[in-house]
Amino acid sequence: MVTLTLVTPSWSPSRLGNLTGKRIIVTGATNGVGLGTARVLARAGAHVILAVRNTELGAQRAGEIGGSTEVVKLDLADLASVRAFPDLLADDVDILINNAGALTEERTDTVDGFEMTIGTNFLGPFALTNLLLPRVRSQVINVASDAHKTATLRLDDMHLRTHTWTMMGAYGRSKLAMMLWGLELDRRLRAAQSPIVTQLTHPGWVASNLSHVSDKPVLAAAHRVVQTIANRVANDIEQGAAPTLFCISEPIPPGSYVGVSGKFGLRGGPVLIGRSPSACDYDTAAKVVAFAEAETGTSLPV
Repeated sequence: MVTLTLVTPSWSPSRLGNLTGKRIIVTGATNGVGLGTARVLARAGAHVILAVRNTELGAQRAGEIGGSTEVVKLDLADLASVRAFPDLLADDVDILINNAGALTEERTDTVDGFEMTIGTNFLGPFALTNLLLPRVRSQVINVASDAHKTATLRLDDMHLRTHTWTMMGAYGRSKLAMMLWGLELDRRLRAAQSPIVTQLTHPGWVASNLSHVSDKPVLAAAHRVVQTIANRVANDIEQGAAPTLFCISEPIPPGSYVGVSGKFGLRGGPVLIGRSPSACDYDTAAKVVAFAEAETGTSLPV
C-alpha cells in the first residue's frame, strides 16, 4: 500500500509573477511593512506609487527600491491632503493598499478634529478609498491587525473625548473600526456587482519602526528592548508584507482576512485566519461606516 502525503509549499514572492504594467498604490511606504510591500512589488515589475507624508524620505526610499516607482504626497491625518491626492495621480491604478498605520504617545487631534489614531488609521483611509475608487480597477487591500480582537468600540465616543484614552486601546479600536469597514466595504462591492474586490490583512509581529513612538528616555529605552527582541524573533518587513502580497497573488474569496500561520498571530507565512465576533457584526459595521461618512463627508461611489 502506498501512502501519499500532501505537502503544501510555503508562499513566496515568486507567486506574484510578472506585474509589469500594474499600477499599485502603497500608503505609508517609507518604513516598515509598507516599505517591504513596495520593495517586493517593484521587484515583481509593478509600477509602485509611494503615497507618503514625507516626500523627501519617500524619494530616498524610491531610489533604494529601484524599479518603476513614483512618490506622491499624502497625509492621512489631513482630509485636505486626502482630497487632493486623486488629482495628483497621472493615471488610474489597479490596486490600492491602505497600509499606513500610526501609534501616538499621547492623545492628540488631527487638523480636522479627529482623535489622531482613528483619524490616521481609519478615517483617512476610508475617505481616500471612497474618493479614489472610481480610479481603482481591481482591488483594495486594508492592512488591519489582530489588535482588533481585544478592542471595544464606543460608538457614542469614537474619538474618546470623554472615555479613557490609552495608546494601545486607541490603536486596537482603530483597527476594529477598519475590520468592520472592511466587512461593509466587501458587502457593498458585492451587492453592486463591482469588479473590485477587497481583503483585510494582519502582518503579524514585524521588526519595524511602528513601536517607536517616543523620544522620552524611558519609552525610548523600552522601544530599544522591544526592537532588539523583534529583530531576533519577529517577521522582517518583507515577511510582514506577505499577507498583503498573498491577497494579490492567490485566488482567495473577497472579504477574506489574511494573517500569519504561527501561534498567537505573531509570525509565519500568510494564511487565511479568523476574526473576532465583534469584527463580524454587520449591524455595527453599518454604524461605523455611517459615522465615517458623516465625519469625512465621503461615501462609497457604487
